[in-house]
Amino acid sequence: MSSNGKSTLYGDPNSKKPKGVEADSFPGPIKPIGKHGVSSGLSIGDPHTKKAKAETSVSSSSLTKPIGKTGPTIDTAKTGVSSSVRGKAAVSSDVGGKAIVPANVGEVMSFKDVKFRPHEGEVRFRLIHFWEARNVLTKMLIGLEMLLIDEEETVIQGFIPAARMENYLPHMKADGIYRLNNFFGSKNKTLYRVAEASVTITFSSTSALSVLEDSSVCYPDDRFRFHGYEEFDAACDLKGDLYDYVGHIKLVNGQVFNDSLVLDEAEIASTRRVFLHVQTHDGPVMKLYLWDKAASDFSEKFKASGRTASVNLVTTLNPKRFGGALALSSITPSRVFMDSDVQATRDYLTWLNSNLDAANRVDAVVVTKTETVTIGELFSYMKQAAAKVAWFEFIATIDDVVHGLGWYYIGCGGCHTKATKGPTTPMCKKCGKSDIVGVAQYLAKISVYDDSDQAFFVLLGDAGHELTGKKASELIESYFEANESVGDDHLVPVTQALIDTIGQTRKFIMKKGGAEEALKNLMVRG
Repeated sequence: MSSNGKSTLYGDPNSKKPKGVEADSFPGPIKPIGKHGVSSGLSIGDPHTKKAKAETSVSSSSLTKPIGKTGPTIDTAKTGVSSSVRGKAAVSSDVGGKAIVPANVGEVMSFKDVKFRPHEGEVRFRLIHFWEARNVLTKMLIGLEMLLIDEEETVIQGFIPAARMENYLPHMKADGIYRLNNFFGSKNKTLYRVAEASVTITFSSTSALSVLEDSSVCYPDDRFRFHGYEEFDAACDLKGDLYDYVGHIKLVNGQVFNDSLVLDEAEIASTRRVFLHVQTHDGPVMKLYLWDKAASDFSEKFKASGRTASVNLVTTLNPKRFGGALALSSITPSRVFMDSDVQATRDYLTWLNSNLDAANRVDAVVVTKTETVTIGELFSYMKQAAAKVAWFEFIATIDDVVHGLGWYYIGCGGCHTKATKGPTTPMCKKCGKSDIVGVAQYLAKISVYDDSDQAFFVLLGDAGHELTGKKASELIESYFEANESVGDDHLVPVTQALIDTIGQTRKFIMKKGGAEEALKNLMVRG
């Protein structure tokens, strides 16, 4: 709504573009009208709007008052309305259109009143979160899913079909307060639900969404649904409702959580994963995998806290069991909060600071065990469409060491990252040093088998040392001492120490790996 009383309309299928105005050209945020009893929000997708002349204006006296109590006008900047769409300005406020609150608007409904049928009424809510819904196999965009909460703290899912997303998405922002007229109440999905309500608010061809600005109602920020170990364990692999978790961190990517912990940002960016061991109060320690955006959000929040954040809250987690052990996995709609982000983490942090003895009673390193599986079970897991990185333990016999390939690499003496060639000396990109001492590290490919299958493993670093009992640097040094005539670029043949392992049966612990790459970073036990 512009200050002269005209309304701004988005996504109207019946309106036409005024001459000289681009359809996606926005001059900036729309200012509220500044009068009580008149909603000056942005209307999005109103299908009843008719074409208006460019000179026609709607006086504020012709607008009906919004249903319910009125309050002070709220600036659009605080309601989360963006003044631009993908780098372009928003539709001009000079476009004529229908009033934000039409005279024939239905009554304001609560989420509890929404049924399985079309509704001409109005719902008002805070947009908690939204995310794209895509087909798991084809990755085709299905639509936009949303999590909404009304003034009664009822949380419900919302959905916008892909064909209608462009009408609304540019004007939506998480935490914004909105009103929606004309929608369809459809059945909520039974698999991977993120809200308890059995109905979903689906945007139809007649839906109109606008920013709610003149409301004295205080809409809740969120409502979490927490589960503990026993509840997650009971819901494991059932593909039912997805619940939230809050607790304190015990391990991060296998490292004990303390003030000296430094996250490997390069590794997180590469694997798109953070692996946590977490605990609620003095309950059992659980495995928690954060993927993609959840992983990067955790990394950023932990870094911003000065490496002091200890409480972790993650929403909509999928409980899965592999090798008999329970693990929680983040999915696309998951969100990450830490320490003082929300009231739930602040409350838990208060408990943690007052109950350090209880929190430290369980040693995550002691209770954390890897799953014992066969090579065949590993392959079966890796073939799953959603298979991610995990920890596994298995027993296998070495039947060959691959020749013709380099069985070692030159790494940084400090962090063991593969060194790069500098002008005169090796360099380390991770440490940021241009002059490092290069140290040979294992990079050997071996063939192993058990009663179920055969596989190739890549031994890195300490795993090779544990297998042979000798450091790669020692073996390389001995070779060049015995062969002084060869140059520095000479390809050292596979060392006898590795060949001697053929026929040995060992216990392997896989620390990393996934369906898209060979099994790597193995720990070897006798």
